[in-house]
Amino acid sequence: MADPNSSRAPSGATGVLVLASGEIIWGQGFGAEGQAVGEVCFNTAMTGYQEVMTDPSYAGQIINFTFPHIGNVGTNAEDVEALNPHALGAIVRQDVTDPSNFRSTQHFDAWMKANGRIGISGVDTRAMTRLIRIAGAPNAVIAHSASGDFDVTAMLAQANAWAGLEGMDLAKDVTTFQTYGWDQGLWKLGAGYATPANGRKKVVAIDYGIKHNILRNLVDVGFDVTVVSATATFEEIISHAPDGLFLSNGPGDPAATGVYAVPVIQKWLETKKPLFGICLGHQMLGLAVGAKTEKMHQGHRGANHPVKRLSDGAVEITSMNHGFAVDADTLPANAKATHISLFDGSNCGFELADQPAFSVQYHPEASPGPQDSHYLFEKFAGMMG
Repeated sequence: MADPNSSRAPSGATGVLVLASGEIIWGQGFGAEGQAVGEVCFNTAMTGYQEVMTDPSYAGQIINFTFPHIGNVGTNAEDVEALNPHALGAIVRQDVTDPSNFRSTQHFDAWMKANGRIGISGVDTRAMTRLIRIAGAPNAVIAHSASGDFDVTAMLAQANAWAGLEGMDLAKDVTTFQTYGWDQGLWKLGAGYATPANGRKKVVAIDYGIKHNILRNLVDVGFDVTVVSATATFEEIISHAPDGLFLSNGPGDPAATGVYAVPVIQKWLETKKPLFGICLGHQMLGLAVGAKTEKMHQGHRGANHPVKRLSDGAVEITSMNHGFAVDADTLPANAKATHISLFDGSNCGFELADQPAFSVQYHPEASPGPQDSHYLFEKFAGMMG
């Protein structure tokens, strides 16, 4: 086995991950050639790698997959959460094999290449996960060169020069630049995507990096959905005469996005109309009511995170993707905690006592993941009668 800290590529190595701390991890490159700098995080989901790679919340991040067989079901045009991938790269244990699934239309390697995303296989992803758990999510450069030529010294300098996600507003980079309507419902095998009926309540969804399956779930419970940019003004939002407002997931530091997002949310709260937030939207609501957010040591990413519902003690198995969290100790008196993580006790949801507004830190749309929390979309719909 080659020395992972050697700056010289071992024979046959075509991929490398260079951490800002100096560790050098060699492997086999796949997907696009080139290099990218970002934060390395780990995801524990056993399914849904294509949805993960296309989730806008992963902008600026390189994903270390703990499940070893990534790419085994190929890719298709339906299992995507945005029009383009947003994760910078993928680190996997096993070589990407030929797909074995009747829905596959393209090899994962070819899909990564076509979308300009870099992958490395042959990495001890368990060791990488342990490193992140101990030292926190590192900044790194991921690179793929078919010739095996790498300037490791320059990559190390690039990894150290990158500012990191803290203080970075990425919602502006991944949001829509045009307002649009969404009318696609949930997907079913053999039927495709559902078509909604008419005569529905109107919801405006603020796109901080929204996943398609969130929009599908909003349609499924009876909403006429209009999507607006992360930088949309309150006046623009209210011009659509919505019955409710949805705050989406998204990447980056919530405090940075909150500079322009929080004043808009505070104005909405004055209307006393229903509001529902997910992930970054949860953090935005927290900031809007006076709470603070903080960067987590390793974050929560995967499709198997247990969350306790405080109202009845039930445990929901949830899908998560976040590296920042609302500091529960800073929530105001009118914000009642509704959910907590059973991994570390961090806040995973709250609701306001004096108006119809609530949010959760996890992903009830579950794409990929369990469906224990779909009832939250119905709760939002029920607020509008």
